[in-house]
Amino acid sequence: STEMASQEEAEIQISELDLLSSMFPYEEEFAVTDQLALAELKHYVENESAEVPSSKVQFILNVKTEVPNASMVEFSMACALPFKYPAVLPEITVRSSFLSRSQQILLNSDLKTYLMQNFSGEPCMLSAREWVKDHAAAYIDKDLSSSSMTASDATQSEVTTFTRLWIYSHHIYNKQKRKNIIDWAKELSLSGFCMPGKPGVVCVEGLQSSCEEFWSRIRRLTWKRILIRHREDVSLEGGGHAEIQKQRKFSTLEEKCFDAHGARGNHMDLGQLYHFLEEKGCADIFQMYFGVEGH
Repeated sequence: STEMASQEEAEIQISELDLLSSMFPYEEEFAVTDQLALAELKHYVENESAEVPSSKVQFILNVKTEVPNASMVEFSMACALPFKYPAVLPEITVRSSFLSRSQQILLNSDLKTYLMQNFSGEPCMLSAREWVKDHAAAYIDKDLSSSSMTASDATQSEVTTFTRLWIYSHHIYNKQKRKNIIDWAKELSLSGFCMPGKPGVVCVEGLQSSCEEFWSRIRRLTWKRILIRHREDVSLEGGGHAEIQKQRKFSTLEEKCFDAHGARGNHMDLGQLYHFLEEKGCADIFQMYFGVEGH
């Protein structure tokens, strides 16, 4: 297919990610949000016969920069590398709590223009980060009143993304963590479910930015092992409340105990989980978690 990544493009992506992780060893600065996609990419490069990766590598680069009359402001770059990168541009969304909606849209469109004009076909993540470090702060004070940007421009480029994250944990027993999962989902208007025990499964769905905030809080807690097993993103033109509600497969976020053995409540009955997912139209996810057909 035209989506197909060549070995060469995949190798360039991996060496660039290695470079980023050596330059920015701390998770606060650089963090891969989809470990599965990265593992698939590496496997694809190392094994001639391997399957082409099913999802693109996604990561966050955080940039702190000085702002006049303020201390430091953090800009977060949510990045994804399309399979054909660097032959095509990376997907980058820069956000900051200091930016208004229209300032953010303008900043992102200027960054894209800069990359299009200067980096056709070559790796550019570091250059993009440098550009953000040097230029992003200037957008905080930009007055984008009617003169420079009309409301209709802003809404046209406004595409809301609905996201569903399927998180896998080695185990979830801790009461405080279980409470956090439920409280944070409620605070961020996310629905889904949490299956405590071993393994632990958490699904959250809602606005992409809310899912990303949820994930960044969750992964800061101490886990033996936790990762995003699968991620679904749907672009909603206009994306009002009703559109988002339509995409949901779960009404609220609740804890689901599919307890196989009464008392201890440690090992979950995976058969019950499979049927629950099947009811919700998510049976194929079971395969991704456990690598076997459910019955």
